[in-house]
Amino acid sequence: MLNKIIDRIKLPFRKEKELYSSLYTILGFYPRDISYYKLALMHKSIMKRNAKGKPVNNERLEFLGDAILDAIVGHIVYQHFPGKREGFLTNTRSKLVQRETLNKLANELGINQLILSNGRSSSHNSYMGGNAFEALVGAVYLDRGYDACMNFMKNRILAQMINIDKVAYKEVNFKSKLIEWSQKNRVRLTFDILEQSKDNNGSPVFNYKVVIEGIDGCNGVGYSKKESQQLASKLTLERLRKEPQFIDAVFTAKANRTKMEEEPVENVPSTDAADSFIISQNGNDTIPDAEKHKNAFHEKVYEDRPAKNRRRSPMYRSDNEVAEREQKNKPSEFDLSNISARMQSDEEIIAAAEAAAFDETTKQ
Repeated sequence: MLNKIIDRIKLPFRKEKELYSSLYTILGFYPRDISYYKLALMHKSIMKRNAKGKPVNNERLEFLGDAILDAIVGHIVYQHFPGKREGFLTNTRSKLVQRETLNKLANELGINQLILSNGRSSSHNSYMGGNAFEALVGAVYLDRGYDACMNFMKNRILAQMINIDKVAYKEVNFKSKLIEWSQKNRVRLTFDILEQSKDNNGSPVFNYKVVIEGIDGCNGVGYSKKESQQLASKLTLERLRKEPQFIDAVFTAKANRTKMEEEPVENVPSTDAADSFIISQNGNDTIPDAEKHKNAFHEKVYEDRPAKNRRRSPMYRSDNEVAEREQKNKPSEFDLSNISARMQSDEEIIAAAEAAAFDETTKQ
C-alpha cells in the first residue's frame, strides 16, 4: 500500500523512495520539497560545498528549527498548564527542548540512521541526533508551515513519546540542585575549568571541576560547558550523599573560614566609667596639670594688647583707647626726673636754666 502511494508521487530518482518512506514514518506526512529534508540530515563533517564554494550542511536549518521549537513548545506548555507561573513554564520548556531530550527523540524516531556524516563524528558527538532533530523541524517549517510543526510536536511527540507532566515535575538540572544546596547551607561553591581542548575532529571538549569551600569535588567532561558542569554537579551530589567524610570535610572548612571572618579586628572598648574627676577627701588631687581644664576666671585678664591693636588707625579706636593713648603721651605734672641727690655746681645750674629757657622759647 505504501509503495503504491509513493509511486503516485513523481520522484526525481527512484532511490529516494526509501527516504520518503522513512520521513513519513517519522513525521506522519510526506515531504513536498525533499531538498529541505536532505539538507536537514547532512552533518557538517561531510564537508560538501555548493557551486559557489560555500559549505552545505544542516547548521542553518538547525538554527531555524531551534527558534521554531522554542515557540511551539512554549505554546503547548502555556496551554497545558493554565495558571502556572512564568518560572515553572520556562523550566518545563527548557526540559523538553534540552539536548538530552532531543537526542533521545532522534534515536527513538530513527533520525540518527538517516544522518549523513563521515562516520567518525557520530561516535563522539553526542549532540548530532538532537541537532538533526532541530534541523528537521526547520525543514518542516519551510516545507509546510507553522501549523504542520505544531501538529508534529503535539500529536506525534508529546502525545505518543513524552509525558509532559512527568517531565515538568521531574528535576534533572543537577547544577541547580547543587547551587540550591550550597545556598541553603551557606557554603562557597565554584566551577573551575581544568582544561579546554579539541578532539580529533576539532570539536571542543570542556573539563570542569566543582570546588566546595576550597575542597575539590568531582569533575566532568563534555562537549559544552553546560554538559561538563552538569556531569560534575551530578557526581558531586552523589559523593555528598555517599561519603560522610567528604561532607564533614566541607563543613569543617566552612567552620574554619567563618571563624576567621568573625574574629574581632580590635579589642572591645571597656564599659568601666572613668572616676578621675572625683577629688579625694585628703586634698591630694592626682589629676595632672596638663589635663586640668583652665577656668576662664583664672586666666590673666589684664594683659597688653597685641601690637596690631596699638597700630590701629584712630578712627577704629574706642573712646577708652584714645583717652588712654592721650594720657600716656601727655607730660606728667609731677616729673621728678631732674631731681637728683647729687649737689650741682653753679655752672651746671646755670646751663640747665638756659636749656629750659631755650626749650620754652622754641615751643612758643
